[in-house]
Amino acid sequence: MSVSRVGVVGAGTMGRGIAQVAALGGYETVLYDVSVELAEAGAAGLREALDKGAERGRWSVDQAAAAAGRVETAAEPEGLAGCGLVVEAAPEKLELKRRIFTGLAEALGPEPVFASNTSSLRVSEIAEGVPQPERVVGMHFFNPPALMKLVEVVAAERSSEAALAAATEVAERMGRTPIRAKDSPGFVANRLARPFTLESLRILGDGVADAPTIDRIVRLGGGFRMGPFELLDLIGLDVNLEIAHSFFAQGGEPERWRPSPIQERLVAEGRLGRKSGRGYHEYGEGAAREPDPELNVQAPTLDPAQLTQIDPAAEEVLTRLFAQIANEAAFALEEEVASPADMDTAMKLGFNWPLGPIGIAKLIGPDRAADLLEQLQAEKGAAYEPAPGLRRIISSST
Repeated sequence: MSVSRVGVVGAGTMGRGIAQVAALGGYETVLYDVSVELAEAGAAGLREALDKGAERGRWSVDQAAAAAGRVETAAEPEGLAGCGLVVEAAPEKLELKRRIFTGLAEALGPEPVFASNTSSLRVSEIAEGVPQPERVVGMHFFNPPALMKLVEVVAAERSSEAALAAATEVAERMGRTPIRAKDSPGFVANRLARPFTLESLRILGDGVADAPTIDRIVRLGGGFRMGPFELLDLIGLDVNLEIAHSFFAQGGEPERWRPSPIQERLVAEGRLGRKSGRGYHEYGEGAAREPDPELNVQAPTLDPAQLTQIDPAAEEVLTRLFAQIANEAAFALEEEVASPADMDTAMKLGFNWPLGPIGIAKLIGPDRAADLLEQLQAEKGAAYEPAPGLRRIISSST
């Protein structure tokens, strides 16, 4: 199945970003929305982004002009005729996405591959009722699509290999890095990111260290660009809490995914992060993070001699965090969510981690991770239950 023309449904931020990388990849690109005004506004924003990217040296002026010339708009589904792949970038509402694909199938016939850019809905449920559901796949871009290289190509229960191959080929030609993901909660990257914040919140609740200290340890000793509480403040505590509740429900309420009571309390108090001026950190005039000290720490590391330079709590913080990251990776491998290589690619490209979860598991070692989790499970409960194959499956993957 060869694609030469790509359609994008939804001319909002994500839709026009996806259309932009499609046009830069050489595809004739159709941006569709429910009105001419919305479609044209999206196309105007796309062309403006192309010009700004050329000014910043991300691509040449000629490449920007050529990409802009490949973009057209449509306010009727029939305007997507000839598109071999149509990507839906509508709001995260199941019935809306189903209606979009059912309407497109009626207008365009059986040929196009339909890709949903969903980040939280099961692609198999979106495909229910769509004629030829085998041509429906997930194609999860990360925001902003022009800068984020990762695309999760999601195989629903009935997705054909031809449709998955077409989505993969388009992603590659767009200049993205596609990985194959199982149709399960959070797919790959968002699922494997769960322990980064949830275990940090448990560490905070246990009084091991305060939020600024944990952030500093994770940056200096873990090698992450942002600490977990800086990240939560940036996302918005309310937004992240809603995601946490969704994961908990979709996953069958596993204890390790239980939303944090600390976050519940802060959201109830209106402490939502940067947007409210206060979350785990204070924001506003005069509030700024002190620069990290220059230390001789080769992050990421679990070397006690290096970690003691950061903080007395650094070793406990990072061993607990890395053990839970390794554990989630083991659960995901047992469920065949993705390959070990794709899991590492997802976290390095999707979340800018210094190592992927398999790399982190190798750093701590599966036996050390399992021993620590068993100890913590005895002390604190089921949130620390080791994956049944943690020692075996991680050892075979590293």
